[in-house]
Amino acid sequence: MLTQDMVREALSQVTDPELHYDIVSLNMVRDIHIEEGMVTVDVALTVQGCPLHQKIETDVQKVVHALPGVDQVAVHLHVMNDEERRTAFARAFQKSQAERGGTSSGPHGSPMQTASQQWSPLLSENSSTIVLGIASGKGGVGKSTVTANLAIGLSRLGYRVGIMDMDIYGYSQGRMLGAHEPARANQAQKVIPWHVHNIHVVSMSMFVPENQAVVWRGPMLGKMMQQFFTDVAWPPLDYLLIDLPPGTGDVALDVAQRLPQALLVIVTTPQIVAREVAMRTADVARRAHQRILGVIENMSYVPMPEGQRLTLFGTGGGESLSRALDVPLFGQVPLESSVREGSDGGIPVILSAPDSEAAQTFMQIAQKIDAAAHA
Repeated sequence: MLTQDMVREALSQVTDPELHYDIVSLNMVRDIHIEEGMVTVDVALTVQGCPLHQKIETDVQKVVHALPGVDQVAVHLHVMNDEERRTAFARAFQKSQAERGGTSSGPHGSPMQTASQQWSPLLSENSSTIVLGIASGKGGVGKSTVTANLAIGLSRLGYRVGIMDMDIYGYSQGRMLGAHEPARANQAQKVIPWHVHNIHVVSMSMFVPENQAVVWRGPMLGKMMQQFFTDVAWPPLDYLLIDLPPGTGDVALDVAQRLPQALLVIVTTPQIVAREVAMRTADVARRAHQRILGVIENMSYVPMPEGQRLTLFGTGGGESLSRALDVPLFGQVPLESSVREGSDGGIPVILSAPDSEAAQTFMQIAQKIDAAAHA
């Protein structure tokens, strides 16, 4: 007797022509109804008006009609909602990583660096793209806010700028830059980055539903970074900013090992405890022979109406870190409500309140970073 499990097994042979994985694994099969020799299959397409919907429909009819006892096959097409679409893309990425991920081992079992040209033209020997890792020793120091505003600052200097949101567990660039659309692929099956505020952005929020946690073990994180290079249709860029997760975990180690040419900017606050933790991030970079470009101190002070500065988090953290690392302190960003409002509203302060002290500081920092990167 024909069963739904038999039909579902047959449907696992049908591949989505855009995501290149079977429609069962991608949860595109919504319902299967069997009545005598008539089988009806409901399939949810990833996008409205999918140009390859006829192929999916034809393939479904073919594999189901081949089952014993099937006389007729009807295919009803629907469209996924945003959450279902993000989940489908996330599953496709995870399956791709499982099949393609991993690095070969070098001497003494150490991972070998993947050839740059296998990753992306951005990392080829002839590439002029400057890769900037924006790092912090601990969370909560405003690293992602700094990344978003620096990207826009560099763009306003006339550069082509991209952001890779590698803070996989705490991804936030989509929210900060006002980008919400699920991932889309081009004809070459590469993900098209968001283009917002003249910045090209890729983030996990393109692939997972809002507020859904990413529950991955360490090795998956490095594979995701590789995926962000190989399977994203990056345009030519002058700067690529990588929003790194805080601390010295797997992603920081992968960046240090696989992207030794990346320059590092360390974000801290005036607190001594933040400075001490940031030193550990700097230690990882130096052991990997990465160049630390400089330090940014965030939340340095609250500007008061009379011109005084209220130092809520103490003083000296950024200065002492820059001295210890023998690198410049690019700037001290004040703690202003306009910074928070801009990030929450998807329009960073450098655009939403360009005359504010924080916005002007970010612009000055972008100019200093640009000069140091080209020195």
